[in-house]
Amino acid sequence: MADPSLFRLRVVFQKSGRLCQLSHLEIARTLERVVRRADLPYAITQGFSPHMKISFGSALPVGVGGTREFYDLFLTRYVRPAEALSALSAASPEDLQPLTCFYVEASAPAASVAFPFSTYEAVLSGEGASLNFPAEVTVVRKKKEKVLAVADYLAAGPIASDNTVRFTLEAKPTGSLRPDALLVESLKSAPGLVLTSLTRIDQRDAAGRSVCPD
Repeated sequence: MADPSLFRLRVVFQKSGRLCQLSHLEIARTLERVVRRADLPYAITQGFSPHMKISFGSALPVGVGGTREFYDLFLTRYVRPAEALSALSAASPEDLQPLTCFYVEASAPAASVAFPFSTYEAVLSGEGASLNFPAEVTVVRKKKEKVLAVADYLAAGPIASDNTVRFTLEAKPTGSLRPDALLVESLKSAPGLVLTSLTRIDQRDAAGRSVCPD
């Protein structure tokens, strides 16, 4: 249960450039160092191994960028969002810059499950047939193969425009379909096309609200 005495600051940031090659765990560790350098009054968890009270949104695969990623930082005292943003920006590497921050209710859903709908933009190069998604994708989890029905996870798209394709995937309580795995399987039937970049450009909740309010 969230501690109502703490201030829950949601920080929206971008993951771009070379830092797209970092794993979710490496990004999390980097952001914790950023918070420490920013000298914000972050809360500490209780228990045998105390650590920074911070919660991260759903993980991105290695190599996938994000324009609206976020984490929730729990503070022991109120800091003006503009002040927090300035401090975090000064302490962040160029490819992991914060875009905005604001407070959310302590009772809001956990960051990891708050926004189950992720919209991705794939940039393709080369010539060939248009990109079509397969009916199924075979993945390996815990050394076991599992066949996922694309229709169970595909919430919107694919929508093609020039050399880009946009699509939205829904993360289910039972699991999710990785966007990179979907594209790798899709490109098998389009040998003339090459994936140049893949970026998550938005995250939304079940009501259609974006992680970054307008």
